Amino acid sequence: MQLTNLGINPAAIGFATLTMESEKYICIREQATTPEGKSQIAIIDTANPSNVNRRPITADSAIMNPTQNILALKAGNQLQIFNIEQKAKIKAVTLQDQVVFWKWITPNVIALVTGTAAFHWSLDGTSDPVKVFDRHQSLADCQIINYRADSQMKWLCVVGIAQRDGRIAGAMQLYSVDKKVSQPIEGHACAFADYVVDGGTQPSTLFTFAKKTATEAKVYVIEVQKPDDSPQFTRRSVDIYFPPEAAQDFPVAMQVSNKYNIIYLVTKFGYAHLFDLETGTLIYRNRISAETIFVTTPHLPTGGIVGVDRKGRVLLLTIDEQNIVPFIVSSLNNYELAIKLASRNGLPGAEDLFTNQFNRLFQQGMYKEAAKVAADSPQGILRTPKTIQLFQQAPTIPGQPSPLLQYFGVLLEKGKLNAAESLELARPVLQQGRKELIEKWLQEDKLGCSEELGDMVNVLDGALAQKVYFRAGAHAKVVVSFAETGQYDKILPYTQKVGYSPDWKVLLNNLVQMNPDAASTFAATLINAQPPLIDVNFVVDAFMKKGMIQQTTSLLLDVLKNNKPAEAALQTKLLEINLINAPPVADAILANEMFTHYDRARIGTLCEKAGLFQRALEHYTDLNDIKRVITNTHAINPEFLLGYFSRLSVDDSIDVLKNLLRLNIRQSPTGSSSLYQVFRTTYSHQSN
Repeated sequence: MQLTNLGINPAAIGFATLTMESEKYICIREQATTPEGKSQIAIIDTANPSNVNRRPITADSAIMNPTQNILALKAGNQLQIFNIEQKAKIKAVTLQDQVVFWKWITPNVIALVTGTAAFHWSLDGTSDPVKVFDRHQSLADCQIINYRADSQMKWLCVVGIAQRDGRIAGAMQLYSVDKKVSQPIEGHACAFADYVVDGGTQPSTLFTFAKKTATEAKVYVIEVQKPDDSPQFTRRSVDIYFPPEAAQDFPVAMQVSNKYNIIYLVTKFGYAHLFDLETGTLIYRNRISAETIFVTTPHLPTGGIVGVDRKGRVLLLTIDEQNIVPFIVSSLNNYELAIKLASRNGLPGAEDLFTNQFNRLFQQGMYKEAAKVAADSPQGILRTPKTIQLFQQAPTIPGQPSPLLQYFGVLLEKGKLNAAESLELARPVLQQGRKELIEKWLQEDKLGCSEELGDMVNVLDGALAQKVYFRAGAHAKVVVSFAETGQYDKILPYTQKVGYSPDWKVLLNNLVQMNPDAASTFAATLINAQPPLIDVNFVVDAFMKKGMIQQTTSLLLDVLKNNKPAEAALQTKLLEINLINAPPVADAILANEMFTHYDRARIGTLCEKAGLFQRALEHYTDLNDIKRVITNTHAINPEFLLGYFSRLSVDDSIDVLKNLLRLNIRQSPTGSSSLYQVFRTTYSHQSN
C-alpha cells in the first residue's frame, strides 16, 4: 500500500515518527504543523488499511502491540499503556532516565533502552520496568536503532549506529540472560532464529548479524545455545556484495523467516539480500526500493518481511514457492542447496534431483542414505508404496538390519509415517505379537492412522485398535469398538462430539446379539435423547425377536412412566407381552394401576386367557363377558363378586349363582356357602 494515499502526512513517514511492531499494525505520529493544530496518532490495521484510526494524542513516541489493539505511549519520562477497545489505561510509569528506544519484543513485554541500561516492562501484573542489564560502553555514542530477543528470552541484543571515521559504524551488545554476560560486537543489524541442526531433535538458538567495516562486509551465523543432545552447528560467514555505485551503503535491517530458514537483509540504499540460514549461501540479491527502508518486521503469513520506505510505500518481500528451487538449480547450479530447501519446506522443483539421488544411492547398496533422501523428498514424492516395495525386495547385507527396517528407522527419526508406511511397518510387528511397539509409536504420534491399521491391530488388542480408529476418524469403527469393549455409555457422547450419525438400528441389533442387558440400557439412552434417536417400536420388536421379555418390560416401564395418552398402544403392547409370557408380572403391573390409556377390552380378553379372571372382570364392560367369566370360574373371591351381581338382572344372577354352586360345592362347601351369603346380601331387598 501507499501511506500517502491513505492521508498520511509525508513528513510523518520516518524512523522517529513511524513504528511497525508486526505486520498487523502501522502506527504514525503526526505532529501539528500550526499553533492551532493538534498532534495525532494514526493507526493503520493492514488487514483493513482504508479505515485509518486517528486519535488526538500528545506523545513523542507510540508503538502498537504486535497482536492486540493495545497502544503504548511515551511523553518524556512518562510511559503509558492503553487498551484501545476498552478505552482503559492498563499501566503507567515515570522513569528517572530518558528512554531513547523502545520496542515490543513479545506481545506481553516492552524492551526499554535508556542512556545507561536496558529494561523489560511486562504487560501482566502491576510491576514497573525491571532492569535487565547495563549498556556497554561501546554503545556510548550510538543512536539505538533496534533491540532483539530470541524466542526463549535468553539472549538479547541492542543495536546502535554512529558516525565514525567518515562512515556509519555499527555497534551491538549481545547479552546472555543466564550467564549475565555481555559481548560487544561490531555490526549494523541482527536477528535470532530457532533451528534444528541436522541430526538433532530440538532447536538450537542461532544468532545472525551483518556488519560493514572499512575493509569488509559480512553476514555471520553462529550458534549461541544448543540442546545437550544436538550436534554442533557449523559457524557460517559470507561476504555481502555492495556494487560500486553503492559504496557507502550498509545494512540497516535483518529478519529471519522461521518458515523457510532464510535470512532477509535490507540495506540503507534499498537492496535486499536473501541468504540460506544453515549454509549462509546467498540465494538472491536485488534493489527493491530507491528509498531507505527504515523499518521492517517479519510477515508471518508468507514467511517474508514487510517494510516501509521514506516515500511511504509499504513493501512485502517473500519468496515464490513455485520458482525458488528451480531458480537455485538453474541460476546458482547449487543442487545441494536446492535439495535441502525443497526437503526442509516441502517446495516443488527438485523432484528429479531427489529421484536421481535416491536411485544412485539405492543401487550402490547405501540403503540408509537412500532412505534419508526419500524421507526428505519434497511433498513426500518418494514416500510411496513403490519405494517400500524396493526396500522389501532389497537383499540384506550381513551384519546390518534389513533394508526395510533401515528405511522405517530413518522415517521414524524424521517424524511421522504416512498411512501406507504405517501399515507396512505394523504388519511384521503385529505378526511377531509386539503390540507394545504400536502403542509406543502411537504415543509418540509416529503413525499415520487408518481404518485398515485399526483392523490389523484389532486382531490383538481391541482397546489399542480403538485408539487407532479414533485418530483415523473412522467413527463407525470407534462406535463398534466401544460396543465390543462394553463402553456403551461412551457411544452417544462420542457421536455427538464428532458429529457422526451411525445407523442406530444396525448398531442396536448387533448389541442385542452380544449383550442383551447392555442393549436395554443403550436403547433407553437412544429413546430418551432429545430428539429421540430410535423408534421405541423398533426396539420392542428387536428385543422380542430375541425373546428378551424381561429387558422389553424394563425398557417400556421406563419409557411409559409418565402415563401419556399418546402412548396407549405401547401400554397395550407392554401388558400383552407379559399376559402372554409372564402373567404374574402383568398382574403386578395392573395391581399398581400405572397405566390408564391402554385397550381395556383387549387386555380383559388376555387376562381371561391367562387365568387372571378377577383382572378380566375389572376390564370387561359387556354383561355377556362378565356373566361368562363369573359363570366359568370358581377361583374368584366371593367378596369380589359382590359388585358384579349388582350389574346383572335377578334372573341372570340366579343363573350365575346356580352355575357357580355346581362348580364349587363339591370342591369347596365353605366357599359355596360364602357365595350364597354374598348373593343373599346383594338381593336382600328383592322379594323373591
